[in-house]
Amino acid sequence: MKAFVFPGQGSQFPGMGADLFNTNSTAAELFNRANDILGFNITNIMFNGTPDELKQTNVTQPAIFLHSVILASTIGNFKPDMVAGHSLGEFSALVANKTLSFNDGLKLVSQRAQAMQKACEVESSTMAAVLGLDDNVVETICSETDGVVVAANYNCPGQLVISGSIKAINDACAKLTEAGARRALILPVGGAFHSPLMEPARVELEAAIDATKFSQPICPVYQNVTANAVSDPNEIKKNLISQLTSPVRWTQTVKQMIADGATSFTEIGPGKVLQGLVKKADRAMETSGIS
Repeated sequence: MKAFVFPGQGSQFPGMGADLFNTNSTAAELFNRANDILGFNITNIMFNGTPDELKQTNVTQPAIFLHSVILASTIGNFKPDMVAGHSLGEFSALVANKTLSFNDGLKLVSQRAQAMQKACEVESSTMAAVLGLDDNVVETICSETDGVVVAANYNCPGQLVISGSIKAINDACAKLTEAGARRALILPVGGAFHSPLMEPARVELEAAIDATKFSQPICPVYQNVTANAVSDPNEIKKNLISQLTSPVRWTQTVKQMIADGATSFTEIGPGKVLQGLVKKADRAMETSGIS
């Protein structure tokens, strides 16, 4: 069974999508439509912008979404057996499996980016990558640390990202290093994604998601919140609303997809991060990428 997976924030690069625009008329039409929907020329930033311009949240999230979704639309006879996306990538996955239309998916991603940016400005917060400790050790130390600090991204065995207020993250990193973490590294991000500090963004996005049509998908999506296969549009919607304040259970997602019969994983979109994470979960798994 073929699994298609879609990357999240951080995989952007200058020039992304330019070759696709120049060589595929269907892709060019979708890129031009995106400029109209967003109300600014995102293609100019994607194709010609600097790394700093691409790092702006209101640009980064729709740029990665567009790169992934438009790539998927150009694959002949595209028939995934299952899909999943890492954080933002879940929206790309939901367009790929026909739960969301291109237009609605892009609008939600844009609203998500703006809501997250606003939430980041409410309180100073950050994230940190923790390497070389079992998940339960990291979870315990987070629960014993004062302030907001939680497990946010279960990326692969031995790699977990924590999220929270700056003081709580610093305190937790010190404890994690003491407990034997190979690294506990503060990440250059604008806020505490996938933590309770994203609650204002969750509330704002909930209204937008509730007002959007979700259709019956052509294949199951394995959602970040549960790591399980979901095909019911109402359940997909509920899990997507919870995503901003809940952890990304990527390790669990990959393992569940393999348990359910996945024989290959194809990453669609910029970068190769997800291919590497799949290999860390199961070295024997066949992986490839379309970028």
